[in-house]
Amino acid sequence: MLNFEEELAKFKPIAEVEDAADIINGEPLVDLTDIMKQMLEEASAKE
Repeated sequence: MLNFEEELAKFKPIAEVEDAADIINGEPLVDLTDIMKQMLEEASAKE
């Protein structure tokens, strides 16, 4: 049977995952609302 505490003690996160998490968390989140606002601003600026 697995000893979960022993297995958790051996766990080491993958470096690429840690790097990706740092990059993702450091960037501002853009959602559909932000994209639509930008599109509307650009469209009204052309008029």
